[in-house]
Parts: sequence; structure tokens; C-alpha cells
Amino acid sequence: MTYRIFVDGQEGTTGLRIHEMLARRNDVEVLRIDADKRKDAAERARLLNAADVAFLCLPDAAAREAAALVTNPNTCLIDASTAHRTTPGWAFGLPELAPEQRRLIRDSKRIANPGCHASAFILLLRPLVDAGLVPAALPVSATSITGYSGGGKKMIEQYEAGGDPVLQAPRPYGLALGHKHLPEMAAHARLAHKPNFMPIVASFYKGLAVSVPLHFSQLKPGTDGAALQRALAERYAGERFVKVLPLSDPATLESGFFDVQACNDTNRSDLFVFANAEQAILICRLDNLGKGASGAAVQAMNAHLGLDEGLGL
Repeated sequence: MTYRIFVDGQEGTTGLRIHEMLARRNDVEVLRIDADKRKDAAERARLLNAADVAFLCLPDAAAREAAALVTNPNTCLIDASTAHRTTPGWAFGLPELAPEQRRLIRDSKRIANPGCHASAFILLLRPLVDAGLVPAALPVSATSITGYSGGGKKMIEQYEAGGDPVLQAPRPYGLALGHKHLPEMAAHARLAHKPNFMPIVASFYKGLAVSVPLHFSQLKPGTDGAALQRALAERYAGERFVKVLPLSDPATLESGFFDVQACNDTNRSDLFVFANAEQAILICRLDNLGKGASGAAVQAMNAHLGLDEGLGL
């Protein structure tokens, strides 16, 4: 069977990468909009309603407008924007989120693709909250370091132009404490409070690592690093795109440094627990353009259509 796919916002970073992934396949027909009609609502509506699956790679307001154009009940929308990630009636497009999540994605015609920082954070915290090791009411902090491709075309051009010494050093941002991923991070990790979150962009193209510090004195009594690592390993046992590394991963400790870019060009996310007797640091790394964006969207499409989730990835 051939599925008709349309990417609304095909010229953006996420849209271009989705097209690259779809080009590897012979089971899809990609519908394309003429360049001079990219902002033509009637033509966009025609293609959206002609598609079996339509990806929305648009700013939030434009994504909401695009969703309103769809009248065909058989068209499945996968929205890569922030617009619908906590909206009732939209399935969160992270198949590994919970045991029932694949069914929700399969049954829904409205799927919200997770954010890159949020995917890493939720993969770390959700199993620990579900297991009762991390209290839902615990105030959690997190730091994320990411490549500049996550900032889109304008930021990519800025970094690749070179010549600006400011860009040579890592740059924390989101300092108004209102990052757009915060609502989904709290909601889908089942936390009572939004995390205190500081993202950092650095001078490398792609790759992302979110770290979450924990104190055992604030967790379920008796919790230690082994318990945290075991809960993650049990939750993701059999998941092809989530790998849980051994406690205080010896290979990483031997090198002395954490490799943020080791999942680049894959749809994989790697989870780590580093711990001593009193504290732990959780880290999840992924490709912010892969499992953090386009790869996640294609995986969600595959899950919705009942296909091998790894097709095109």
C-alpha cells in the first residue's frame, strides 16, 4: 500500500529532514506544494485533505490555522510545533512514553510531536515518577546543552557565517524561565510543577543532552543509583530506540567526559544514571534533529499506520 504524505512547512529544518527520510521509502507518495502557492490557503487545504498523513512543520499560530483547514476525517495530522502538545484530544507522539501510548498514537488522527529537550527530559523522569521513586511534587531542575541546528535556519546561518567570537562559547538562554517546552515537560513526566530549566546552545551543529540532578534524601526512602537505573532499564526493556546504559557507565567515566553527539544521525536516545551514595545525575542524549524532531515524527507516523517503527530511520 502507498500512503500519501504532505509536509506543510517543507522548507524548514524539520520539514527538509522529514523529506530526506521519506525519500528512502517506496511505500509513500510525497505530495508537494508549488513554491508560489506555499501561502495559498486553498492549495494548502487541498493537499492537507488529500493526505493520509500531514506533517505540520510550522510556527504555533500557523500550525493551529493549518489544523483548522483539515475537514477530511481520514487525514492524520502530526504537528511538530508546540501548539498542541498538551491539548486534549491530541496524542503525544512519543511511543515509549507509557505502555498504552502506541495504542493512543495508532487510534488518533491528531498527534503532537514532542520537543527535543522535552523528549529527553520525559524519557528520564516519567518512569521514575510512575515507579514512585521520584515524588510528583518534587521541584526538579534540568540543564540541556544542544547544537545550534535546534534554533532553525536563522541561527544556523548565524553560526555558520563565522567571525563572531560571542558564538564560540556556550550560550545559556531561556533565562525568563518560560521556555516553550515547559508545559509538556511537566505534563508528560507527570510532575506537579514545571521544572527549573536552563537550555544552553553551543557551537556544534546537532546533538543534545539533558541532565537532571537528584538528591536521594528527597526521593522515596531507600532509593539509590541502582534503583533509578533499574527502573529505567525495566521500563525501556525491548525498546529499539531507547538504550539504558549501565549504572555510572564505565566507558564514560574512563574517558572523563560525556559525548553529547554520540546519538547523532540516529533515532536513538541513550539514558544514563551517574551516582554516588548521596546524589545522582540523570542524562539523556539524542539527536535534536532525529529523535528530537524529524525522526520522532516519522516514527509516530509509522506507529500510527501500524508499520515497522524503524522504516525510513
